[in-house]
Amino acid sequence: MVLPGIQALCGFQLIAVFNTGFAEKLSQGEQQLHLLAIALVAVAVALIMTPAAYHRLAGPREVTDTFIRLSTRLLLSSMWPLAASICIDFNLVGRIILSTTWAALLAAALFAFFLVAWLVLPLLMRHNAWR
Repeated sequence: MVLPGIQALCGFQLIAVFNTGFAEKLSQGEQQLHLLAIALVAVAVALIMTPAAYHRLAGPREVTDTFIRLSTRLLLSSMWPLAASICIDFNLVGRIILSTTWAALLAAALFAFFLVAWLVLPLLMRHNAWR
C-alpha cells in the first residue's frame, strides 16, 4: 500500500529537476537538498521492496515468523526516510511560496505530525492507552 505512493513521489521528484524553474528558483544548496530528498526516497523504496526479494529468494513457499518480523521492521524503517524526504521537499516548495522561516517551521510541524501518526499513535494503541 505504501509502495505506489513512494513510487509516485519519486517520479515527481525526478521530474522536478528537468523543470526550468528548478534552477531558477532554487539555489545550488537547495538543489542539493532536493537530491538528498530523492536519495531518501530511494532508500525507502529499497527498504520497502526488500521483503519481496527476500521472500522470493530465501523461502518462496513459506511464511516464517522471521520473515514476518523482518518485513515489519523493514516497512517501519522505510517510513522515516520517506517522512524526511517529504518534509525536505515540502520545505523547498514552502521556501518558494513563503519565507524561509515559515517554510522551515511548517516542514518541522509536518515531521512532528508524521512522528505522532506513525509512532506515537500506534504505540498508544498497542498499550491500550487510546481507547
